Amino acid sequence: MQPIYLDYNATTPIDAEVADAMLPFLKEKFGNPSSSHWYGVQTKKAIENARKQVANLLGCHLDEIIFTSGGSESNNYAIKGYALANRDKGNHIITTAIEHPAVFEVCRYLADHGFRVTFLPVDEFGLIRLQDIEKAITADTILISVMHANNEVGSVQPIKEIAQITREKGIAFHTDAAQSVGKIPTDVNDLGVDMLSVAGHKLYAPKGIGALFIRRGIHLEKQIHGADHERNLRAGTENVLEIVGLGKACQVAGRDLLKNAAKMEKLRDRLHRGLAERIKNVQLNGPKEGRLSNTLSLGFKGLEADTILSELTGIAASAGAACHSDQVDVSHVLEAMKVPTEWAMGTIRFSVGKTTTEEEIDKAIEIVSETIIKLNGSGEEAPIPFIRTDIKLTHFTHGLGCACKLRPQALEKVLINLPKPTDERVLVGTESADDAAVYLLAPETAIVQTVDFFTPIVDDPYSFGAIAATNSLSDIYAMGGRPLFGLNIVGFPSNRLPMSVLETILKGAADKAKEAGISIIGGHTVDDTEPKYGLAVTGSVNPQKILRNFGAKPGDKILLTKPIGLGIIATAIKRGLAENETIENATEIMATLNRAAAKAVEPFEVHACTDVTGFGLLGHLSEMTRGSKVDARIHHDRVAIIEEAWEFAGAGIVPGGTLSNLDYVSKFVTWRESVPDLARTLLVDAQTSGGLLFAIPPDDAESALIALQKKCTTKVTMIGEFTAKGNGMIHVV
Repeated sequence: MQPIYLDYNATTPIDAEVADAMLPFLKEKFGNPSSSHWYGVQTKKAIENARKQVANLLGCHLDEIIFTSGGSESNNYAIKGYALANRDKGNHIITTAIEHPAVFEVCRYLADHGFRVTFLPVDEFGLIRLQDIEKAITADTILISVMHANNEVGSVQPIKEIAQITREKGIAFHTDAAQSVGKIPTDVNDLGVDMLSVAGHKLYAPKGIGALFIRRGIHLEKQIHGADHERNLRAGTENVLEIVGLGKACQVAGRDLLKNAAKMEKLRDRLHRGLAERIKNVQLNGPKEGRLSNTLSLGFKGLEADTILSELTGIAASAGAACHSDQVDVSHVLEAMKVPTEWAMGTIRFSVGKTTTEEEIDKAIEIVSETIIKLNGSGEEAPIPFIRTDIKLTHFTHGLGCACKLRPQALEKVLINLPKPTDERVLVGTESADDAAVYLLAPETAIVQTVDFFTPIVDDPYSFGAIAATNSLSDIYAMGGRPLFGLNIVGFPSNRLPMSVLETILKGAADKAKEAGISIIGGHTVDDTEPKYGLAVTGSVNPQKILRNFGAKPGDKILLTKPIGLGIIATAIKRGLAENETIENATEIMATLNRAAAKAVEPFEVHACTDVTGFGLLGHLSEMTRGSKVDARIHHDRVAIIEEAWEFAGAGIVPGGTLSNLDYVSKFVTWRESVPDLARTLLVDAQTSGGLLFAIPPDDAESALIALQKKCTTKVTMIGEFTAKGNGMIHVV
């Protein structure tokens, strides 16, 4: 059964009447509207009819409407176009701190290109203060852009009052009305605006179509150059199919505006009332009155929005904050409203639509209230009230595997202040970025110990346990050691998942430990908001044969024993975008012990070794280059990368940890200009249970590569070389 859709502010389905109007333009009415023959005439007439329908909804002249690809283009054209066409009059723009990125980022762009931009604050309800606008205006102010209604909390701005100020001052006024068109009246003459942006998919038209109202007398610099389409304001053959859809959607919206608004307000308030009656510590974000009739932003105190949504499998809604391992990213809107973090971090936006039913609202009240009560906990041990056979572990966590590690920039600031060990028997401690600690017991015996744990990287509990164990064991192999035994480290949300899931995780780890020839002999558990698992592993190592992550020499070859791209694949798994074959392949790679690789290089001299995990290939290599005080060269086309990772990275499916890594390595990495952006992202992708990275003398490198390729089931490649003594820089070619 499909979830109840309560995310109409994100997008709306295409209205049936709209779809019917579009259908002929998918088939027989296909002409180019610039053509003079019959086929072109039909589509040209359709465009002009749609223009009339949009103009009727906005109460403007036909020639004041141009069609765009959506709200973002409309905002870009209005703000950039006006600023560039009128920069001889001034260079100051005023906007607010709660604008959609389609306005906010445009203004930031202009600020980087010679314009001065003022971002005005809002009050606790998300409303702009008129006196703040008046104070901000200077002799150089040429444009003010204020959204009509906020997409997150629904607050409706005093547009008419702002327009009165701008008229008196002779300043152009633009409003982003993406969320308001079709929900509340948007007559441009009543509002008094000079430009107004429309986004089709917010009012039951298709995605990829929008419109911009430009009042007569307002001049914009053309942004898309070419032929003279749209009165020479926007080049490009018109998207007839979707223009027809937008026109029909505007006609339907105008016809049903009051009816739909009353219905949505009733359903919105029913949802709010039902949840407030059942749940303690719930707070409305935004004004009670003067708000979009369909929008309900609620903060659930002390909870995390990602956690709530992962439990609400029967409801589609949006989060007001994203929680990571080392920070909570509260939306810029809630931040501007100064909503306290304990409320903002648990904010969910529910937005109803014209097709939402009372039955759906009542069911949503039941699902949400049960979820919040369960997450808050009753203080007593209670069984999970249902048994699920479709549990997907990645839906119960925010971060993914090693990608949820603290950002290296933050971690370094903490570690640098810790006291260094003074015990002479500590052979490997905190002075380096090695994977484990080593303690001398006897002249030929030392213990090597590591601990590693993380959140689910795959959905299957057994596979998660096996991968987590493999990852923990890898640190021992990377130091040249042999594992002896392990201890479980468990964080488990007993109020969210049945204990049978934990049992399966432990079984996967135990089987992997058995494969490694060791036992898991106990451990420690805590109740947590999300599942976490790993091992503390103790091993032995000959003090004379410890492998460190420094010691590489100029000329050494760099060998990597597993393909990369696992962090991106894991993100695709969490979003339900990865096919079973891709999941199985990634799982097999991550669950492959690095024991065979470590064994294969025993006959050879190894100058340095580390394993590739959360900081990505270049992040871990930079630890090696800086520790060894040598520079390195990486050939990006020699690095084995999982094929599907290219596809997902190209689609923007990239974990936050990977983006943090890209920023982190910028100080140590230079790129040949020809290295593609996607390759750069993949080379820093946050891996979980990745391969070993060896520095092998050049005379042994080819033989070691052959030995590794024979022993390992994963793809082993020679990816570069250490070039010369230096500061640890990496040059990617």
